[in-house]
Amino acid sequence: MTGSEDSAGLSVVAVTGSEDSAGPAAVARSARGFHELAAENRWLRDRFARRHLLDLAAGVLAAQLRLPPSEAAEYLSALAQATGLSAEDLAADIVNAAADGSGPAVTVPPESEEPQPGRAAPAHPGEARRARRTAAAAEAADTVGEAARTLLDEGLAPLGADSLWLWQRVDRDCLRLAGCAGAGAAEAAAWQWIPPAAPEPFRTVLAGTPVWLEDGPPPDEVLPGPTARAARALLPLRRRDRTVGVALVGWPGPTALDTTACRALTGLMEVAGTVLDTAGSPPAAVPVLVDVLDSLAQPAMLLSVPGASGEPAVEHLNDEGAGALGGTFSGSDASLARAFPLVHADLARMARRAVGTARTQRAARLPASPGPGDPPPLLDVRVLPAGGSHAVVLWHTVGATGLAAARAVARLQSVAPFQDSLTGGGTLWSPEAYGIFGMARDEPPVPLAELRDRVRPDDRDALADLVTTVTERQTGGQTVLRIVLPDGTVRHVRVAAEPLIAEGTVTGLAGVYQDVSDSRRTEAALTATFDHLTALHDQAELRHQLALQLQQAIVPEVPGLQEMPGDLVVAARYRPAAKEYRVGGDWYDVLALPSGRILVAVGDIAGHGIDAVTGMVALRNAQRALAFTGHSPRRLMEWLNEVTLRTGGGITATAVCALYDPEDRGLLWTSAGHLPMVLLRDGVARLLEPPQDLLLGAVPEYGYREQRIGLRPGDTLLLYTDGLIERRHDGLDEGVARLAADAERLAGHAPDTLVDSLLGAAAGDTDDDTSIVAVRVRGRPPAA
Repeated sequence: MTGSEDSAGLSVVAVTGSEDSAGPAAVARSARGFHELAAENRWLRDRFARRHLLDLAAGVLAAQLRLPPSEAAEYLSALAQATGLSAEDLAADIVNAAADGSGPAVTVPPESEEPQPGRAAPAHPGEARRARRTAAAAEAADTVGEAARTLLDEGLAPLGADSLWLWQRVDRDCLRLAGCAGAGAAEAAAWQWIPPAAPEPFRTVLAGTPVWLEDGPPPDEVLPGPTARAARALLPLRRRDRTVGVALVGWPGPTALDTTACRALTGLMEVAGTVLDTAGSPPAAVPVLVDVLDSLAQPAMLLSVPGASGEPAVEHLNDEGAGALGGTFSGSDASLARAFPLVHADLARMARRAVGTARTQRAARLPASPGPGDPPPLLDVRVLPAGGSHAVVLWHTVGATGLAAARAVARLQSVAPFQDSLTGGGTLWSPEAYGIFGMARDEPPVPLAELRDRVRPDDRDALADLVTTVTERQTGGQTVLRIVLPDGTVRHVRVAAEPLIAEGTVTGLAGVYQDVSDSRRTEAALTATFDHLTALHDQAELRHQLALQLQQAIVPEVPGLQEMPGDLVVAARYRPAAKEYRVGGDWYDVLALPSGRILVAVGDIAGHGIDAVTGMVALRNAQRALAFTGHSPRRLMEWLNEVTLRTGGGITATAVCALYDPEDRGLLWTSAGHLPMVLLRDGVARLLEPPQDLLLGAVPEYGYREQRIGLRPGDTLLLYTDGLIERRHDGLDEGVARLAADAERLAGHAPDTLVDSLLGAAAGDTDDDTSIVAVRVRGRPPAA
């Protein structure tokens, strides 16, 4: 893009390109460049109209002051600065003043004042300036139609007018419509030519006399307008003292036309006479269709499609369509490529196909994948055949909720609406239906009743039942059919249909096809997975029951008190890690030995489940058997460590092993990394700190140490596992201290009540299983 500055101060823009720049990226760049150029073009047009007004004022000054044009322009600029007015306002005042001296000025009545019949009110300066700027913009228009729209919108609409017609006088006093605004295409086509034997008002105007019809034309005269009584004004269009055409201004109803309005109309029509030499607006090829497009509230255009390989041309673009293009489209430029540079090829292909097949073409969006910085896409595009070589294009700039929702449903659920006529109207499929049945879009759709040959034999009765339900029972129904595609694959399709009834007779049916193949495959996979999980659950439940029975058989709960030789009373409890999984690695044992001593032990194997139970069974039974040897707890623990190492599975465990001698009430004990026992004596809890020895299964041939303590009547010894006191965010020392405090508070209770209360108040939150044993020496404590 190159630019330069011309003598009028306007930027002249040129675009250069080459064949080598073709391609998607180049098209995208050219599209963005086109819209940028279009915006610049609008700016240039506005500036040209402004420049035109300034040039008119400079010409007046040059003539009055006998100055060269360049000095007149400089004088105009200096005068604007001196008066504090803008250059445009001052230029409008100068041109209007010149018009006052040589003819009627271009003025309109102020909008805030009521015109008074019979008296010409002076024009408000602001209104007069606006009228002059309107005239300058009309003179700068490219076509008579654009000039007519400018005059109507900016000059005549404040007077209440809603239409403007401009005819040009041609050979033999015929009038040819050069341009109009505010009128439909069909009405414009009807008044395209006016012969010499025109209605009387036209002949009067051609003779040079304006005609003012405040209550419409006489009953025997027909003129363009919405109603017979609507006001009309017919004025001659003059140029160089010669009538070159006729203008007709229309109102929506009867309107009083005072002197001020007549003067304003006359001045504006003087401007209209100067634009008849510009390009005329060609008549619409299909005027009724143009009127229909103009009545739509969505963008629409009419294309002329010359043939199978010709490039379609834009014949008409409604206001919404022009607005969607940013106001860049000009009626003088019918190029589809310039109006839609990114998607013209797609639109041309769809238009040719619509005309060739007489079938509507659809696209969800064009372009399908817009790039960053591209113009907004065309949404929900439909191209309809319009007869002959014409096609209508409809689109949206904002996604329509209903259409978008329908596409979303079709995309996510593979749903395709269909409709069958039973009265000869044929079958209609949505685009998604062709994909469901594996058919090409140009193949004819298949009615529901004729799908028999495409359905698996086992499903043909279901299809027949559905058709019978809809057509004979006159009620809706649904079923799932296995459809055999042309390539032999099978697709599961749910069909839901409802009857279309007119006067008690089924005239057709409407429904949807839904591809449920994926859901059926998923359902089958889920069923298989469920069966597999059920089998695994049954196996796990069986293992659980076996482990639970084994655990209960090996370590039975002692609901009450257990009397032992040597004046001992024992209470023991076990709580599983969770109610739904009542097996773990904790164990306890209280056993009277042949030597008269009593074995008291607690252990905890890491983990839960069948492996933990089998490990617990091995160690507990081994400890029982070793205890019958009569050796000390230290030696028993060393042997139990070797058993743990050779049990398999790499298990580890902590344990306390103690032997109580009833003769001297002595307790000899050792610990393999277990928590300290709690001794309750005289209502005070005391921790029996164990030696710092390793847990079972850590290293072979480890030598454990043992300790001895003498027990007294009334003493209670508590042995437990970590599930009773362990918490996630506290250390074991804090848990042991809480247990000791709770034991002191409950020291006066019987052993069974004591363990139940301690278990109920357990602060552990690690979901681990728990064992607790309370051993009490019967008898009264010695007097202090």
